[in-house]
Amino acid sequence: MKVTHDAPWLIADLREPMRVLSWALNLPGFVAADRVVFREVRDSDLPEGLDAMVWLQQALDGAGLDDAPTLLTSRSVASYRLCTAQVGELTATCLATVGLSNAERVGRRRAPGHRIGTINIAVETSAGLTEAAQIEALTIATQARTAAVMEAGLPVPGGMATGTGTDCIALAVMPGEGAFAGLHTEVGEAIGRAVYQAVAKGCADWLTHRPDLRGGA
Repeated sequence: MKVTHDAPWLIADLREPMRVLSWALNLPGFVAADRVVFREVRDSDLPEGLDAMVWLQQALDGAGLDDAPTLLTSRSVASYRLCTAQVGELTATCLATVGLSNAERVGRRRAPGHRIGTINIAVETSAGLTEAAQIEALTIATQARTAAVMEAGLPVPGGMATGTGTDCIALAVMPGEGAFAGLHTEVGEAIGRAVYQAVAKGCADWLTHRPDLRGGA
């Protein structure tokens, strides 16, 4: 993964078309793509009443990035963290930006704040996986994100934050015969380690700038 920061864009270049699974606004589900894009947004970009989907598509068209699954955040994309893990012959690389101003605890729900800081993750692995295994691998990335956020210790109503209300993850793999990607597998270990490290570093960075929130949200 080659990362390019060209504000307000952060581009994860996968070097070749891969099968990407995400719930990105513009290209959700399984898609073929050779890059994943993060777009930093300000309040002025998305005034009340604006159709965010139309705005995003126009922005992507203008930047020549309309073929890329795109993740939105108000967190500065310059704050990104990039981590790689190798387990055996397999590698996984995670690009993450972390904002916690929209922090939530799973099973609870609050009205979103005015600014939406979120956790965006793009992760690729060298393992060739089936679609079913890729879905399983996405759960490992989600679990790693949650572990990192919980260990950051940000209190919200009901306990410690487990994520934000607008997190998004994009997982890129090559189609292959690997049928499993759980915690007992090399690919699961590599994805989990890379995502955990990137999100943990991002959480620490964010809390350094917002120490007031350590005592309550």
